[in-house]
Amino acid sequence: KNAGSLNWPPLTWPFPREASDERDYYRYQDKEEVVLWMNTVGPYHNRQETYKYFSLPFCVGSKKSISHYHETLGEALQGVELEFSGLDIKFKDDVMPATYCEIDLDKEKRDAFVYAIKNHYWYQMYIDDLPIWGIVGEADENGEDYYLWTYKKLEIGFNGNRIVDVNLTSEGKVKLVPNTKIQMSYSVKWKKSDVKFEDRFDKYLDPSFFQHRIHWFSIFNSFMMVIFLVGLVSMILMRTLRKDYARYSKEEEMDDMDRDLGDEYGWKQVHGDVFRPSSHPLIFSSLIGSGCQIFAVSLIVIIVAMIEDLYTERGSMLSTAIFVYAATSPVNGYFGGSLYARQGGRRWIKQMFIGAFLIPAMVCGTAFFINFIAIYYHASRAIPFGTMVAVCCICFFVILPLNLVGTILGRNLSGQPNFPCRVNAVPRPIPEKKWFMEPAVIVCLGGILPFGSIFIEMYFIFTSFWAYKIYYVYGFMMLVLVILCIVTVCVTIVCTYFLLNAEDYRWQWTSFLSAASTAIYVYMYSFYYYFFKTKMYGLFQTSFYFGYMAVFSTALGIMCGAIGYMGTSAFVRKIYTNVKID
Repeated sequence: KNAGSLNWPPLTWPFPREASDERDYYRYQDKEEVVLWMNTVGPYHNRQETYKYFSLPFCVGSKKSISHYHETLGEALQGVELEFSGLDIKFKDDVMPATYCEIDLDKEKRDAFVYAIKNHYWYQMYIDDLPIWGIVGEADENGEDYYLWTYKKLEIGFNGNRIVDVNLTSEGKVKLVPNTKIQMSYSVKWKKSDVKFEDRFDKYLDPSFFQHRIHWFSIFNSFMMVIFLVGLVSMILMRTLRKDYARYSKEEEMDDMDRDLGDEYGWKQVHGDVFRPSSHPLIFSSLIGSGCQIFAVSLIVIIVAMIEDLYTERGSMLSTAIFVYAATSPVNGYFGGSLYARQGGRRWIKQMFIGAFLIPAMVCGTAFFINFIAIYYHASRAIPFGTMVAVCCICFFVILPLNLVGTILGRNLSGQPNFPCRVNAVPRPIPEKKWFMEPAVIVCLGGILPFGSIFIEMYFIFTSFWAYKIYYVYGFMMLVLVILCIVTVCVTIVCTYFLLNAEDYRWQWTSFLSAASTAIYVYMYSFYYYFFKTKMYGLFQTSFYFGYMAVFSTALGIMCGAIGYMGTSAFVRKIYTNVKID
């Protein structure tokens, strides 16, 4: 390859869409127009910091008529804004080297190009939704002279009447000298290819990275952790609970005086308080409902990604996630509304509003804050006002009504407090216990094992989003999600059992927070990844990284907390159902 060519992996995520056989706009007649779209330009090490291609003083080709372009919601939110290059390209029609425009290089334009070259700017283009990238220019060894690549040599592979491959080689290195004219040229070479249309994105994938033996070993290691934890929990709890049941049965045969003289302790003693409503039930039920919805969204999106290969479509992953989140709003309302009703909540409309807007408010608040920084930097990541309005409309006219439906169903179908034990009118005093049995300590320690089961996968996910890989092994992600759920439930059950055995009945928030503390460790890991695995810099990139990592970690924590609480709730209900309470 020549010095200016680039064979990097794609630098945007998700990637251009792959057409089905029914989409005629992926089929071309001979000499039919093929559009070269210019997308973004930006520093190589700051992947998310991108600007419009023509924000640099590049010139446009002479061709003015273009095909119509429709932008999706996912593309708009990700800052994908395609601009016509003006280059005249026709299907199977070779173009010999030709000048398409001329740059009148004054001092201001030269300074712009020099700044871009110093910061290793790359640019991205699309032909038939296939990505192409190149570098703006290069400096000499001394860093005194700067050169611009002026010649784009395109090689396009076709199979039948479809485009299946595109390669760019940058040539024509010209020194940047003020007050000169620089001619920009291009050529197009068409060649027949044996690549099938449905396989044209395979060359962008990196199997050696994602299917490395370390990745397989991490999955195997996490799986063994699950088997060990489940076995350990089952053995300890079954043996311990069997002894507890035997002791409680023996106590039931005693008369009142012997029972009073006996040494009563353990989880049975709090049977009158264990089903007492949690503190702040409105917030608690809203968090549980939101966590159940995030889990449903994660499960559905991963399954869809495994079936449909969403990485081949621009903005498709984000668009799919938004659609699935809106469609699963009844899940939020059902679980949050029913739990709030069982805990005796009266302000169910307020709970519904908080549950419906908890996650959207967090995501939109972070996005709008970062958007102000993007606008200040004139970055392409700036979200248009119309897109903001569209997202708000989805929240008010889709998510809220569906949440209302779920809340009404939840309150009517499972809103009755059918607890196996009667709740005492007066709360039982909580006895003193050792420091490591305090809820705060249990919460801090509860997230270590769940994080340990997923932290290797976090590296691959971070690398795919913040670096230069396309994440396509969603089967791995599904396995990790299942492993995370099992480990989280096992850990919270053990934590809750120890808490109840210490006669502390504050298990609802403890089970939620001990599972949710996984998010703290994920966010701490993101600091390590930022400083040791990336070369990001600048206010925009730093705020973008840590802002969205905070959103990701919080959403993960809420999901884990809901999973932990639901599993622990079933466990608590089970053990108190099997004990005879006078």
